[in-house]
Amino acid sequence: MSARTLQLVLHYDGARFAGWQRQLNTRTVQGEVEDALERLCQSPISAMGSGRTDAGVHARGQAVGVRVPEKWNGSELRRALNAVLPDDVWVASVFEMKPEFHARFSARSRRYGYYIGTDDLASSPFRRSWEWQVRQPIDRPVLDAVAGTLLGEHSFRGFAVRGTAPETDNHHCTVLDARWRDRAEGLVFEIEANRFLHHMVRFLVSTMLDMASGRRDPDAMRDLLGAPDNSRVSVPAPPHALFLERVLYPSELYMASA
Repeated sequence: MSARTLQLVLHYDGARFAGWQRQLNTRTVQGEVEDALERLCQSPISAMGSGRTDAGVHARGQAVGVRVPEKWNGSELRRALNAVLPDDVWVASVFEMKPEFHARFSARSRRYGYYIGTDDLASSPFRRSWEWQVRQPIDRPVLDAVAGTLLGEHSFRGFAVRGTAPETDNHHCTVLDARWRDRAEGLVFEIEANRFLHHMVRFLVSTMLDMASGRRDPDAMRDLLGAPDNSRVSVPAPPHALFLERVLYPSELYMASA
């Protein structure tokens, strides 16, 4: 049977998921998507994500590659999936891709946002599930300066969970953009890179905030880049304020959108 290669762009609230990757006896985003695809296509369908998000982490732009029977075009599959998926997962868009498309290996970059609430309303139940409330004074120029040191290629072994990659991996990531942006309710840290290591953004956020609040020396950031392990960085920021915002692919892999 001929198949159609599609990219699903997912939004999901990670609060009730044990992360992206399918696991036995545990609710995951991949598990829900694959179960929905099997229900619609009447056969097992693999859903390959652009990368794994941890338990509690959200997405507004998780890219997922699927190969489905050719009878399913993008618009029809999107409509059908959104009718059967649980209410904390939503297919925002579908793109028809060339057969060589691979959600993980074809990606040029991924972009994350980490949301900080600094006003009193950050304690509201309507915000505290998606923001990390920070009460201490923050030196904005320090945040900007330490974020700037992340640009370019570095080893991020010191900002990753041990075992996040094989020891033969150099743990290098190329950061294309890293900045703190002001917003009415607080701040957001935006970072885009060719790859990310386990807990990398969360380690970076907590370490930078400790530097900007006077708990750590900002000059230490350059030394931490390339550190042999994570023993010298701050405890990772909580997962609930982290969003996978988008994944970028070469334009020549796209055929049509729905």
